[in-house]
Amino acid sequence: MADPAATGAGGEAAAAAGSAGLAGLSLGRLTGFSGLKGLAGGHEEVAQEAGLQVLAEPSPSLPALGIGIDSCVIPLRHGGLSLVQTTDFFYPLVDDPYMMGRIACANVLSDLYAMGITECDNMLMLLSVSQSMTEEEREKVTPLLVRGFRDAAEDGGTAVTGGQTVVNPWVIVGGVATVVCQPNEFIMPDSAVVGDVLVLTKPLGTQVAVNAHQWLDNPEKWNKIKMVVSREEVELAYREAMFNMATLNRTAAGLMHTFNAHAATDITGFGILGHAQNLAKQQRNEVSFVIHNLPIIAKMAAISKASGRFGLLQGTSAETSGGLLICLPREQAARFCSEIKSSKYGEGHQAWIVGIVEKGNRTARIIDKPRVIEVLPRGTTATALVPDHSNASSEPSS
Repeated sequence: MADPAATGAGGEAAAAAGSAGLAGLSLGRLTGFSGLKGLAGGHEEVAQEAGLQVLAEPSPSLPALGIGIDSCVIPLRHGGLSLVQTTDFFYPLVDDPYMMGRIACANVLSDLYAMGITECDNMLMLLSVSQSMTEEEREKVTPLLVRGFRDAAEDGGTAVTGGQTVVNPWVIVGGVATVVCQPNEFIMPDSAVVGDVLVLTKPLGTQVAVNAHQWLDNPEKWNKIKMVVSREEVELAYREAMFNMATLNRTAAGLMHTFNAHAATDITGFGILGHAQNLAKQQRNEVSFVIHNLPIIAKMAAISKASGRFGLLQGTSAETSGGLLICLPREQAARFCSEIKSSKYGEGHQAWIVGIVEKGNRTARIIDKPRVIEVLPRGTTATALVPDHSNASSEPSS
């Protein structure tokens, strides 16, 4: 089980301490050093994974895990052990270098956590520093990115032992996570059964929040959404998204074993629908996933509608370091949602029942009018923003 220290509970204090080195430095937005981000529409991971699908040739002697699911599982020659490994990288999406480092590390580790793995044996860091940065900016930003990544790794009970740093037109940050496991230490994502319930462990809307925050300084784009959200609400949502992305999914991974999870994936570049579809394709049984509820950071659904972008209510909005989507036995789901919020795991953990597993042809869909659960940013009250109608133990009707 994950140590409470491996949660995002200390994220705010860590952020303040980690970025103290920026004092006195006139630094442009970190997100400004990622010129390709706009061209990719925020869907860098979609492009990466889709481009690699041609390499995922099935092998009868290996587990049926192709690219597009979360980690590769390689049976080793000795001792009945398996090597589980994953890699990920992307452009900056928040302007705090320290928090960006933490988010990048959490995003890499999440691929292991999606398989119920709570321990990581080794991490490498991949870092590209922009050639557009001044020498002073590089000297300030690079150590903060590295420190954030390292601190998150330590929270996850592992260490960064090496990696690669290059100079590049854009800032890119990511890493590699590796672990050697016994069979009982990971849960293959292929055993969902009819009657299971789908649980999600972080709210959606991170892409909307970080883009809306950038639009605060872009009058043309801000004018499209200012009737549905205030500047204060955007700031609160951005902060909430940042700390959610920096929170490790390690506690949820441990609880997958406690509550007999049948399959899981983490929600990132494909959005909740895309990842649900990928997970459904992996199932051994003839099942399909139906999503009824969408927990979303407060006001982000309204921004998605007003802007005409993102596809948040359609489930196609990309997320970064999102929650785990877990298939749990119906009788265990409400208990999982209650347990993950226990104070013994630290603050910041949430979970919602969002759908069901029914008989089908290994597909996933969102119903026409899903119930939107407005998730309040931490530190706000129900009177400050839209009331939170979430109820973790309420199950969707079939």
